[in-house]
Amino acid sequence: MREDSLFRDEQYESRLILGRLQILAFVVMVVLAMLALRYHYLQIEQFDRFVTQSDENRIHVRAVPPTRGLVFDRNGIVLAENRPSYTLTIVPENTDGLDQLLDKLANVVAISDIDLQRFQEQLETYRRPYEPVPFRYNLDEQEVARFAVQQFDLVGADIQVELIRHYPLGEYFAHVVGYVGRINDREQASIDLEAYAGSHVIGKTGIERQYETELLGVVGYEYVETDARGNVLRILERHHPIPGQNIHLNLDSELQIAIQDQLVGEQAAAVAIDTNNSGVLALVSTPSFDPNLFVSGISTREYSALLENPAKPLFNRALQGQYPPGSTVKPMFGLIALQEQSITPEFTLFDPGYYILEGQDRVSRDWKSQGHGTVDLTKAIVESCNVFYYELGHRTGIESLSDYGLRFGLGHKTGIDLPGEQSGVMPSPNWKRGARGVAWYPGDTINVGVGQGFLLVTPLQLAQTTAVIARKGSVIPPSLVSAIGDQPVLSIVSDQIEIAEEHWALVHGAMRDVVHTTHGTAQSINRGIDNYEIAGKTGTAQAISVAEDVDYDDLELEKHQRDHALFVAFAPADNPQFSVGVIVENGEHGGSMAAPIARVIFDKLLESYVPEPVKNGGANVPN
Repeated sequence: MREDSLFRDEQYESRLILGRLQILAFVVMVVLAMLALRYHYLQIEQFDRFVTQSDENRIHVRAVPPTRGLVFDRNGIVLAENRPSYTLTIVPENTDGLDQLLDKLANVVAISDIDLQRFQEQLETYRRPYEPVPFRYNLDEQEVARFAVQQFDLVGADIQVELIRHYPLGEYFAHVVGYVGRINDREQASIDLEAYAGSHVIGKTGIERQYETELLGVVGYEYVETDARGNVLRILERHHPIPGQNIHLNLDSELQIAIQDQLVGEQAAAVAIDTNNSGVLALVSTPSFDPNLFVSGISTREYSALLENPAKPLFNRALQGQYPPGSTVKPMFGLIALQEQSITPEFTLFDPGYYILEGQDRVSRDWKSQGHGTVDLTKAIVESCNVFYYELGHRTGIESLSDYGLRFGLGHKTGIDLPGEQSGVMPSPNWKRGARGVAWYPGDTINVGVGQGFLLVTPLQLAQTTAVIARKGSVIPPSLVSAIGDQPVLSIVSDQIEIAEEHWALVHGAMRDVVHTTHGTAQSINRGIDNYEIAGKTGTAQAISVAEDVDYDDLELEKHQRDHALFVAFAPADNPQFSVGVIVENGEHGGSMAAPIARVIFDKLLESYVPEPVKNGGANVPN
């Protein structure tokens, strides 16, 4: 027997090994228990959380923008529509590197600096994760084909077919229908971001802006499953968007086009109103512009050209232009004077060609240097006698002229359903103290009496006040929209100006004679009318001041310094259906420049008009 075996304690060694095995088994059991607890925690307690995270990696929520409502004229002609367009979009979260992707795309499609600028602006605004960001609109077929070939190497980019706003009649309705454009930072801060999820444009001007809520619709959503590269595998669930409502206008597109074609080359405005309900049949401002330029983002060069154009094509003269009305307010002021009894229908005065206010030295001249002789109200309207109206204004007083003028529609917004309307000025002593800080003088009143001085109106106000006269005092705010969806928009009488019937008859007759007698200032437009008569009033308004001792000579003035030409009218004279207001900037003579535009309007509107049978005699035969 070996010597070391004599000293071994086998029982001790067995206990030692057994102890170690027990410790090892305990450690293993503890580890297994920890693993089991962790497994329970992950698989049982945290199951919902990790399933959600897993789904978030493969399932995404995408906004589905609604189809924007269409805009129609009164005859169903489309003025604003949605056209399909190829749009290149990028989902930044799916790219391997945005800069590298943009470099690759530059070899596939044409990319301008404005494309890059707009894309960067979109990235900096609110959007949902994994929401496609438009990069290029209106790709052509060649660009789409090149993209399809290279798509495997353009991870994160895609081409989508989406609807883009389009205005088929372009500049003819730019100032009325307006246009949509990219949502800017200011708008981002004020709109409901949820309502615009997936949308990138908003109404900027005109009907598009005024009825943005109705046109927009309600956004929808879809849950999509994607692969690791972000490509959509399938749509799991879809909540359809609600399309925007269609807008139907009172406008007549044929009439609008006819008027604008007549005003080519002029800085002018014309408004036609249905006197039955104050529906606006035409609202023209020239020159105009192409609203389609703004839809996808206008270039800096194009926008600068519009801004720097001295004719101001972006300026809506019909709503925002404020001009002295000249003699176009004489019928209204005549009605006021009769009602206030500052004159009578029989009142006359002698016009020597000038007027000197009692106690004053200043000479106020008539447009006719030799004067009009003995003048009553009818002759003053027909021949546009200023001297008569200097005295009428003085007798009536500015308070009455101003109070009634406001009721007829001057000095405040008409309430038309378009943004940006200007209020004009119906002056008064209180207005002058507040606006100019000085007192009112008698000379101010006589200037207002002939439509000059501080008095300013818009072309829309001219048409509206003429409609009030045609309706014999019923005030109905003008409106462009006739229906939203299938719900009609009702017109409401907001005021009734009480003036004696005989006064209405006198002024209506005088306005008729402006056009249909040999001495009328608009008699040149009556030729060829065989089924209706026009009641109107010409006006000439100074664009610059001329000293009292200086004769006005248009040949010595630049075009932009010459008088504005105005004309207001309603027709048929004996049964008013339509009213019109026209202004041609620096056109000089209302009878020769503005009145023919009104004749075009009435001919278009009344070409099939059949007059009612005349009882107990007839009207005067037109000259």
